[in-house]
Amino acid sequence: MSEREYNVDLQKLFVEFLSQDQDLFVRINNILVPDHFDRSLRKAVDFVQEHAREYSALPTLEQISATTGTTLQPLKDVDDRHKKWFIDEFEQFARHKALESAILASTDKLERGEFGAVEKMIKDAVQIGLARHMGTDYWENPAERIERVRNQRGGTTTGWADIDKKLYGGFNRGELNIFAAASGGGKSLFLQNLALNWALTGLNVAYVSLELSEELCSMRFDSMLTGMTTRDVFKNTDDVDLKVRMQGKNAGALQIVQLPNGITVNDLNSYLKEFEVKNNIKFDAVLLDYLDLMMPAQSKVSPSDLFIKDKFVSEELRNFAMEHDLLFATASQLNRAAVEEVEFDHSHISGGLSKIQTADNVIGIFTSQAMRERGRYQVQFMKTRSSSGVGQKVDLNFDVSGLRITDLADDEDASDVTNTSAVFDKLKQRSTVTHQEKSIAENSVVEENLKSHDALRSMLKRSNN
Repeated sequence: MSEREYNVDLQKLFVEFLSQDQDLFVRINNILVPDHFDRSLRKAVDFVQEHAREYSALPTLEQISATTGTTLQPLKDVDDRHKKWFIDEFEQFARHKALESAILASTDKLERGEFGAVEKMIKDAVQIGLARHMGTDYWENPAERIERVRNQRGGTTTGWADIDKKLYGGFNRGELNIFAAASGGGKSLFLQNLALNWALTGLNVAYVSLELSEELCSMRFDSMLTGMTTRDVFKNTDDVDLKVRMQGKNAGALQIVQLPNGITVNDLNSYLKEFEVKNNIKFDAVLLDYLDLMMPAQSKVSPSDLFIKDKFVSEELRNFAMEHDLLFATASQLNRAAVEEVEFDHSHISGGLSKIQTADNVIGIFTSQAMRERGRYQVQFMKTRSSSGVGQKVDLNFDVSGLRITDLADDEDASDVTNTSAVFDKLKQRSTVTHQEKSIAENSVVEENLKSHDALRSMLKRSNN
């Protein structure tokens, strides 16, 4: 909302809301500044604040009129929707006015070279906001609280039952969930499979790519949905068209968009808002491919300073998911040290602990050419907020042709399931035999030869005698 829209009439309506509803007043009081209002309203706002501070109650409209000369109209038929409108609009108004004041006050500081102070003023103004959730009163109604936890335990399924079990049912809204893998290790495939899983359940999904084109992403979705290779997709355009359209009738929105490398969470927020306004569709889930390619919105950080950069980006993305009540998943790169490992830990994720500390769930992806050819992926839980499954692994099927990642079939060989990591270990060991192992093997051969020679000499000696 622009400045000219905050006219006196709108500001007066703000005052009528905050002066007649104690709960609303308490919500916005920490960002309520009388000087932000038109001169004709400042006395009234100041009086309301002072009265509430002194008497722990709001003044009546008659008291406001008699004391300040400002006549306010009583509000009628106000419901929760009107209150939400007030909260959202007043928050924006307060942020706008604070930023305006900061810019005006910065002139003298800039002349004195106090750039740090100016940056802080503007940063504080931009970050003005209201808490959307007031927390849980632990002592009040324990039975209801426990039941609420029981009902929320399920979360939203990922589409992979074995992963859901480790997460107590799936991912939850407002979480930051990260899939981590080495370069070419399947980060995008997992996010795309998850996006398709959610869309097919009826959720409205935005798939945001900072690397792959919209066309390539769409082709992958075509393969996943039809089970065809990308080559067959080109050969059977009519069949693909029919299958996609039929599936789309019962599915939620699946919007694929490529945004520039280096965007901030503000850019992401702008895209979502514009799309929702133009299409009247509110997203339930956002999948971002991937976190490492973003830059912080609120701090000037060098792209090479991965720890600081990723710390800010991770925090901003989690706040973004919470603010919009979104299912949110992204990906991150594992460093080179992880390529030769079969167990992941915090040291293997690019940028280090900053992302893991902020994320709710971090899932590492194991793969190799041999595993993919066998139709296998394996994930390891590097961090979970909702369970004690850290370090545990889950094996998944991978359809090489259709690029679909699914649960293992119930009737599959259990030994094959449980030994996937062992197979991977063996593959690694075959390709990374150490010099020490070679030396031991060579010494064993020499010893056997010497023993054979000694035995032959003994036989010859006995025969000569």
